[in-house]
Amino acid sequence: MIRKSAIIFIFIFLSIISNAQIGGMHTYSFLDLVNSARVASLGGNVIAVDDNDLNFICHNPALLNPDMNQSLVLNYVNYFTDINYGYVSYAREYKNYGMFAAGIQYINYGKFIEADDKGFITGEFKASEYAIHLVYSRPIDSLFSFGINIKPIISTLEKYTSIGIAGDFGVLFTNRDKLFSAALVVKNLGIQLKGYTTERESLPLNIQIGISQKLRHAPLRFSIVADHLETLDLTYEKPENESDLLFDDEEETESAIDKVADQIMRHIIIGAEFSPIENVYIRAGYNYRRRKEMIIDSKTGMVGFSFGFGVKISKFHISYGRATYHLAGASDHFSISTNLESFYKRK
Repeated sequence: MIRKSAIIFIFIFLSIISNAQIGGMHTYSFLDLVNSARVASLGGNVIAVDDNDLNFICHNPALLNPDMNQSLVLNYVNYFTDINYGYVSYAREYKNYGMFAAGIQYINYGKFIEADDKGFITGEFKASEYAIHLVYSRPIDSLFSFGINIKPIISTLEKYTSIGIAGDFGVLFTNRDKLFSAALVVKNLGIQLKGYTTERESLPLNIQIGISQKLRHAPLRFSIVADHLETLDLTYEKPENESDLLFDDEEETESAIDKVADQIMRHIIIGAEFSPIENVYIRAGYNYRRRKEMIIDSKTGMVGFSFGFGVKISKFHISYGRATYHLAGASDHFSISTNLESFYKRK
């Protein structure tokens, strides 16, 4: 009872001290990038799907469970221009202590041309960022489990280096009889220990709740995530001094109901996974806020939508996901996972 009360108190306290800061207002934004092909195809965020996919612990450490014992995952993302990033993780169970996992997340921004203040080229430089993931999880009782992910961070941009530390905290409720699960997660709570300059910046804090429901008589699972609950209104307002080139100056009138509905939907990410035959999975997702922020009204396309598939071949799970951010391009995600125990486990 004391343990449950402490966890509830922690989450209430975190929600009180949270700052309403989202994109472009903090450092280490690479922490919010989607590594898993499965998660990317389900809209970009999954925190309540309780199965044996080790990739999910990046989004909710409470999802780390004994079914992931000796699992290994490898992820690679071909991002925009020359940027690429990835994630690798391994999990192990220790009896009487719980589940542990370790991983590393990286992003490589590629090469840049270096020039002086007069524009003369003086050479090249690189930029990259890394975060180590140290995850622990264990059950509270038959229905609830909790998890924590501690992430030391190092960022190198040309000659500037920054060091920080962040933590993810998650609680998971699972009712296996009803094929239902729900989760509460606080992500990227931490500080910048060493700034690029003398000033320190905030981290991309994110408070989320989510649910997942699997149908009993159909091979279909739905997931819904409410994102950035620490910020009530996620709509973007153009500053007075901002250029009008990318925005339509015509004011659109909308009712109070439409405005509230829009504000609510900007928090929502929806995903669905369908398995037509055994070991084959088809996935799709929709991110409303991504579509509203990145869409061009004259040519909407598939902005905000994502899709992908997964197959199990022998002892390996292979997944591909594609998320459309803008008409200018989309990100391609590749994931492969296996359970090392299956290679030597006796039948």
